[in-house]
Amino acid sequence: MSGDFKALVVDKTESDFTIGINNISINDLPAGEVLIKVAYSSINYKDGLASIPEGKIVRSYPFVPGIDLAGVVVSSEDPRYREGDQVIATSYEIGVSHYGGYSEYARIPADWIVPLPENLSLKEAMIYGTAGLTAALSVQRLEENGLTPEKGKVLVTGATGGVGSIAVAILAKRGYDVVASTGKENEHDYLHTLGAKEVVSREEVYNGKAKALDKQVWAGAVDPVGGESLAAILSKIHYNGSVAVSGLTGGGNVPTTVFPFILRGINLLGIDSVYCPMEVRKPLWKRMASDFKPEVLESISKEISLEELPQTLPLILQGRAKGRFIVKM
Repeated sequence: MSGDFKALVVDKTESDFTIGINNISINDLPAGEVLIKVAYSSINYKDGLASIPEGKIVRSYPFVPGIDLAGVVVSSEDPRYREGDQVIATSYEIGVSHYGGYSEYARIPADWIVPLPENLSLKEAMIYGTAGLTAALSVQRLEENGLTPEKGKVLVTGATGGVGSIAVAILAKRGYDVVASTGKENEHDYLHTLGAKEVVSREEVYNGKAKALDKQVWAGAVDPVGGESLAAILSKIHYNGSVAVSGLTGGGNVPTTVFPFILRGINLLGIDSVYCPMEVRKPLWKRMASDFKPEVLESISKEISLEELPQTLPLILQGRAKGRFIVKM
């Protein structure tokens, strides 16, 4: 392949920071065995951080962000992938130290790639993206630790965000009574559409004070928020229940005690989708195309163009994003 193509490029010097759509070439792309023509990417919280000078995500400049991509193989030096294969690449070092998905072409190490499963389109793969993989991993880990629909209600915090929206939809598909927590009063209808049986405010989850042990309310929880509210959630989980935590938009400090763990047998499950091993990742993507796949998946997303990225990325940092933004190349 020859010729230039479009990419979102961020650049930072001692005196300036720029973000915009530039022309780059194949020679600008980092090393990798597989060249992919990108069909879709998506917006995640890390991508928002990559778009600002103080984000502390990008390791060197100039850089092409975008931690997710899905597309078609153009060429491959690895026998596992051939020209024309449809593939997904998310997380690892993509969009952090390795040029990412906000580009019409990407060159990716073969070990970071997942074949697109049957019954999943490239667009649907990016409606999921890292957020969907995180949500699916959270639900799978909760079920591996004993959660079933018969055990009781399941809380999802940050429910209008990417991880939260998809977690609500997957849990509802699995037959759970989902309690969605949000600070956005005007999005209750959206959450009910995704399958939430009940919508509660952030204050109903955490009112600024957390007891060491509180009334048992939820059988489990998916929490992409973390912070002080996580301590309150842990105190309200049923005996032997679990909380899957995957984020820290609420902060990194969790002022809890050992009591939920030693008196109620609560499990705190750490969810990392960045370095999730392929022996877990590939089968999980197949589940996301089958028994985890919600009928409402399309309604979670809004499609934008590459040119719209610079003005859209700030929304996720401002807490104004709903569901998933996907980028069509």
